[in-house]
Amino acid sequence: MTNATTILLVGHGSRGREGNTETINFAAQWRERHPEWRIETCFIEHADVLLDEGLDRAARNAEKVLVIPFILNAAGHVKMELPAALDNARQRHPGVSFSVTRHLGMGREIFAVLQNQLERLMKQLAMPDPMTTGVILLGRGSSDAGANGELAKMARWLFEENEHELVDLAFTGVTWPRLESVVQRQVRLGMMQIAIVPVYLFTGVLIERIQLQLQRLQLQYPQISFALGTHFGFDPGIFELLDTKVSGEHAAGPMLECDGCKYRELAEEEHLHDHSHTALGGGHGCAHGHDHPHEHAHEHGHACVHA
Repeated sequence: MTNATTILLVGHGSRGREGNTETINFAAQWRERHPEWRIETCFIEHADVLLDEGLDRAARNAEKVLVIPFILNAAGHVKMELPAALDNARQRHPGVSFSVTRHLGMGREIFAVLQNQLERLMKQLAMPDPMTTGVILLGRGSSDAGANGELAKMARWLFEENEHELVDLAFTGVTWPRLESVVQRQVRLGMMQIAIVPVYLFTGVLIERIQLQLQRLQLQYPQISFALGTHFGFDPGIFELLDTKVSGEHAAGPMLECDGCKYRELAEEEHLHDHSHTALGGGHGCAHGHDHPHEHAHEHGHACVHA
């Protein structure tokens, strides 16, 4: 990594300013770990510095910009809006090379963070029998089936790594099931304790909503011991994951799932993609109005599914 390269962290953005502040503070801590790196931040929505301005700032006095989607799951924002913004930035700054890594994703690094969260919650519950302790992996929720499927993979990995009889998936919005329904099911199936593991990088409106939901659930099920994890953006594993993305970035730059995607280009030409957040279910989906899934594979070896 040379001084002529800017690393641009692209966060989702939160309606609650605390969430954006945490992202900025994370970047500051990462910068302390690598004082020789030029690290900038911007957000896709709900922030002062959005994509276009962030890309322009990163390109200033730079030969290369390495964009890292600081987002756990790839849905509409990562698959559509970010590649479109990159296309425009390349036109505005023809002398600057823009490359982009994949989003954080649901791989072994994030799984290790979630596993550590679960182990801490079990200690908080005084190490009960895992066979009577249900686990609920709680995600944001998306209208993009691929993003929800990535979270389902994490639930399965937690099930296989541990001895819990029930490891379920719930979402805070957009899709189903919701937290209350999954808790009701686990109680009905005999769980005496329930560990809830949120899959969130930083705080925000949804984290506050989860806390309020838990308060109601504790009143509704006084016989159940609940343990709620927290957002984990400052976990050492997240810093290490980003270090790996920077050090592993090669000259050509790996593409996003829809960066250079012919289907995305066609959708834009036909005006099928509506950038309003209402059309995308709150901005977390990849909706194109089809009644059948469209799948295609990129040359870099992964599938892009547009549900």
